[in-house]
Amino acid sequence: MRRGEMPPRAARGTGALLLRGSLLASGRAPRRASSGLPRNTVVLFVPQQEAWVVERMGRFHRILEPGLNILIPVLDRIRYVQSLKEIVINVPEQSAVTLDNVTLQIDGVLYLRIMDPYKASYGVEDPEYAVTQLAQTTMRSELGKLSLDKVFRERESLNASIVDAINQAADCWGIRCLRYEIKDIHVPPRVKESMQMQVEAERRKRATVLESEGTRESAINVAEGKKQAQILASEAEKAEQINQAAGEASAVLAKAKAKAEAIRILAAALTQHNGDAAASLTVAEQYVSAFSKLAKDSNTILLPSNPGDVTSMVAQAMGVYGALTKAPVPGTPDSLSSGSSRDVQGTDASLDEELDRVKMS
Repeated sequence: MRRGEMPPRAARGTGALLLRGSLLASGRAPRRASSGLPRNTVVLFVPQQEAWVVERMGRFHRILEPGLNILIPVLDRIRYVQSLKEIVINVPEQSAVTLDNVTLQIDGVLYLRIMDPYKASYGVEDPEYAVTQLAQTTMRSELGKLSLDKVFRERESLNASIVDAINQAADCWGIRCLRYEIKDIHVPPRVKESMQMQVEAERRKRATVLESEGTRESAINVAEGKKQAQILASEAEKAEQINQAAGEASAVLAKAKAKAEAIRILAAALTQHNGDAAASLTVAEQYVSAFSKLAKDSNTILLPSNPGDVTSMVAQAMGVYGALTKAPVPGTPDSLSSGSSRDVQGTDASLDEELDRVKMS
């Protein structure tokens, strides 16, 4: 048998090296390259990342490690050559039905590695074909648990579920699945149109919601602004009223103080020499001034019985003034009586002089 040829039994048992020709005819994953089955030349050199399974007299003997190895001719025979590199297998496209009864066309890529060459050689007839079929069935099973929307959203969890299911079943085959990736998901045309309409409706809904939220926020801001403006206006009016009241109170107090000071000064002036004559003169001047302003602001006027007699009006006013200022004070009747007589005499003389001046004028 020449180097590189594969005996019939070896062809049935070396599924880890290549896939069957029926896989190519059915559109499944293509066969991968291998180094073939070398002959027993006593001294053998095993390449790195390969494991050669040796049988002695038809029974498993050992696995040759990379490097130099020596076998017994005729008794020892190399039956399987397993690659320890990571293997990439294309999972063919298949149909699957989701939880909401939508038929999908889906394919993927499988990444695996042979961890135990002995189990991969004697545990299963064709490891790659078995893993590929297991990946397809697991994919259909996992897709049946999800709805169409979740299939697109949960691709990572779907890949992880397929990897876990493959590793649980392929542990006895000496194979470990490293990753599984979904390549393409093909949706029926009608379903695709429905999905596009749903997306457009969802976008219109979001736009409407955002617009309504913007209108609401605008109305809230306007109302809040009006509220703050009214609060500030009322506070300003309150402060203005408080300030106005304080100003009026200060003005009244100032007027009262000024009037009290004027009264005090007037009282002090009246106590001086000829104070009563000055008071009589002031009363006469005020009478003449008031009489000159009659009928200027209103048509209704009040006149005394004899408006031309200034002397009688001054005498009457001074009599009232003298009666108020010369009232007796309890405790000093004598002194007040004498003082009153002197004041009345002085007042009469002053009045006579004032009357003469008015008549001359």
